[in-house]
Amino acid sequence: MNNIQYLSEKPAVSPSLSKPIELYVFIDLLSQGSFELQALIRQLQINYGHYFSMRFVLSTELNSLNSACQRINSCQTQEELVDLSHPVLPSIAVKAAELQGKKAGYRYLTKLQEYTYLNTKNVCQCSTLQEIAYETNLDVEEFQTDFLSVEASRSFQNDLCIAREMEVDEVPSFVFFNENIEDEGLKVSGSYSYEVYEKILEELLGEKLVCQQPPSVEDLFHRFHTFTTKELAAIYQISPSTCERELKKKMLQQKVDRVTYENLSLWRLK
Repeated sequence: MNNIQYLSEKPAVSPSLSKPIELYVFIDLLSQGSFELQALIRQLQINYGHYFSMRFVLSTELNSLNSACQRINSCQTQEELVDLSHPVLPSIAVKAAELQGKKAGYRYLTKLQEYTYLNTKNVCQCSTLQEIAYETNLDVEEFQTDFLSVEASRSFQNDLCIAREMEVDEVPSFVFFNENIEDEGLKVSGSYSYEVYEKILEELLGEKLVCQQPPSVEDLFHRFHTFTTKELAAIYQISPSTCERELKKKMLQQKVDRVTYENLSLWRLK
């Protein structure tokens, strides 16, 4: 692969590692490809999450952020804010959700990616971003306050600084660091198959990977909320047709339900 390069040092913002590998994932929330990327990342987390911690880093243009903040500040009423639309607002919304905790932020991010992929509503509009906050069980009043706060904007600006520091100019990009602070980081620009990232993890660890046993379907849904049949089949290493039959049994038992959109079917806990 030509899009792999080494970084000389870790960024100053990098926290101390509690696992052997630290992974930074740089994504564009408005790219429909980020939804497929999410499936790959979740499979890595389920199989090898004991080896790495992970941080999503959002990427867009800083001048767009400045423009968005000016437009938000110019709103005189809540009604004006609801109608506001701007490409940077989804990133600020994710940062506002993260102020309610890392898990809350991740729920919000994955639901936003789902909305982007389905392309049924404008995810750049404040009304849609507020709807996602309701759907992900956030404290909506707190979310609205945080969305307008300096903290959310600064958190997003910090992501932009990380991208510049690591010289990330393409999304998606993965940057891997190991626990030895003196070792170089490894930056992988672009999208590749699951097996490629699996191989990179193995090479960075210098040992054969031990795959974790996936949890029960119910536990998996509690953690990640929605799945496609293809994604679940890959996690449990069964055929899509077998997976479909098992999910339909659970649907008859009223344990899960199926939501069908124009170009996608998703399973979720009932």
